[in-house]
Amino acid sequence: MTIKDRISEKFSALFSGHGAIYMSAGRINLIGEHTDYNGGFVFPGAIDKGIWVEMKPNGGKSARVYSLDYGEYAEFGMDEKDKPSSSWARYVFGVCREIIKRGYDVCGFDAVFSGDVPLGAGLSSSAALESAFGFGLNDMFSLGIPGFELALIGQATEHNYCGVNCGIMDQFASIFGKAGNLMRLDCMTLEYEYYPFAPEGYRLVLLDSVVKHELVGSPYNRRRESCERVAEKLGRKFLRGASMSDLEAVRADISEEDYKRARYVIGEEKRVMTVCDALQKGDYETVGRMMYETHRGMRDDYEVSCEELDFLNNLALDCGVTGSRIMGGGFGGCTINLVREGVYHDFIDKATVSFASRYGHAPKVYDVVISDGARRIG
Repeated sequence: MTIKDRISEKFSALFSGHGAIYMSAGRINLIGEHTDYNGGFVFPGAIDKGIWVEMKPNGGKSARVYSLDYGEYAEFGMDEKDKPSSSWARYVFGVCREIIKRGYDVCGFDAVFSGDVPLGAGLSSSAALESAFGFGLNDMFSLGIPGFELALIGQATEHNYCGVNCGIMDQFASIFGKAGNLMRLDCMTLEYEYYPFAPEGYRLVLLDSVVKHELVGSPYNRRRESCERVAEKLGRKFLRGASMSDLEAVRADISEEDYKRARYVIGEEKRVMTVCDALQKGDYETVGRMMYETHRGMRDDYEVSCEELDFLNNLALDCGVTGSRIMGGGFGGCTINLVREGVYHDFIDKATVSFASRYGHAPKVYDVVISDGARRIG
């Protein structure tokens, strides 16, 4: 039974009848990690894994929502005082509240949702959830909210209801994803450009360490604060556009930790632009080298890797994988790997056996295809 079928079956059992079905994608980011909140560039794409939701108006003033994956039900009103206690329901509530804050009306509705984007793997399941509900509510109630605003609504939900000071990349990719294309997004201006991505002879594969990260609290926020301190010292709003010589000029006035965080971000901005040029030339070997450099920077300067992810990255290098790095905020999750067809099976076999031997469980393997973002599917 497909996810769509399971959702429809549960929806009918809980609420009778059927509603409209919406889907929004998780995302990969080929290059450009922790650059979004620094005003830089990122290079994401939507994938063929995400969140599905069936919903319909219920004629009342409350939302009644069931999560198939958690096996939990939540019911809440639309006022600030009605915030639900369960963390997954706060994402849905937050989307409703952020839409209402912008002057739109959200009436009561019933919904059931589920997904196949792995939780805690760096594929932005939260943005997929926010975008699926945001897109669905916009369509169902004919609100007329532009796509950019839907992405900002998802981001504001993270900030105001979930305690994560995220950038805009995840929600943007979930809304604007296009099959067979990656997007270079300027996180300062929100200008974007599609880049065709269908490399012949290569696969994109994610290896999930099954180490779960929790960003609330938060080592993520502390790194953002480091970048903000250095940007202020440089007389900038963001680190975007700063050079290594700029950073060296203020090194004596900042902590060593803040210096390392900024060094990573400045280098990552340059790597994104190098990858753009390489893709235009079909030069996937250069793309791969930049991915390995990003991993080293996230490991040594941004310090968001972990032993399991470093193990997978080193194994990829030993197996001749073209490119490999941590993907997502870090502290667990996946590596993203650009793998030539000729080494794919050897790499997966060795990664599965070696990782299981060392850590007691095999990594989960996800081949991903670049797909469309938020849309109505039924």
